[in-house]
Amino acid sequence: MRTSNPDVIGNSGEMPEDTYTHGHHASVLRSHNQRTVENSAAYLIPHLVSGVSVLDVGCGPGTITLEIGERVAPGRVVGIDVSDDFMPEAAHNVTFEVGDAYALAFDDDSFDIVHAHQVLQHLSDPVSALREMRRVVKPDGVVAIRDADYAAMSWWPADPRLDRWREIYRAVAYKNDAEPDAARRLVDWATQAGFGEIAPSSSTWTFALPDDRAWWSETWATRTTTSAFAHQALEYGLTTADEQADIAGGWRAWAAYPTSWWAVLHGQLLCRE
Repeated sequence: MRTSNPDVIGNSGEMPEDTYTHGHHASVLRSHNQRTVENSAAYLIPHLVSGVSVLDVGCGPGTITLEIGERVAPGRVVGIDVSDDFMPEAAHNVTFEVGDAYALAFDDDSFDIVHAHQVLQHLSDPVSALREMRRVVKPDGVVAIRDADYAAMSWWPADPRLDRWREIYRAVAYKNDAEPDAARRLVDWATQAGFGEIAPSSSTWTFALPDDRAWWSETWATRTTTSAFAHQALEYGLTTADEQADIAGGWRAWAAYPTSWWAVLHGQLLCRE
């Protein structure tokens, strides 16, 4: 059964306090700003029709949100995130607000679509967040979620520095009570949240052309040494600054290899009552 009381969160009734592993360093936003409906929400395109209302949870810098607004105009689109420091200006039918995924500030049955891209992996209680998304979506609406799976990432050529990067990243995420391998758990979480109809699928980001490799590697090389992830890894005693610099060199060496390849597996669900 739906709950219309967003103050009752999880078993304890308390709001989880999450730590965002990536943070909002310029190198992170550089990555997020490249996200579009086509490369990050293609599974949702058939549902983005004129006139539908959409809530984008964890919208970040709003690149996906704004494009959703163009596709569903004149339908109402709202993007929410935990901070407005990096949000864009409102545009036509799109507005942005500071909000909490565990306590969405909307009435029951408010939106035709609730969308969350790369959000659940960073939450300590993803099931509670999904219950909130289920609460605010209309009975005939859809909740669309997509998350990556770090353990399932694949790359070539092999490099122990990159193996170490993944080991450290996953350890930091777990220290933050997050789940870096969220993709494989989405069906389970949606089932626990009470959805009766779940349509699962998967897709990838692939970085194999020279410009794509250079962009992806430089983003992560910088994040490894200067982002919130880098600071957390040091604070938790999981690495050293010297090792971080060595890993950044591994990222750049990977991009320079003439036939290098990187694939990021994502799970994605369309969930209904």
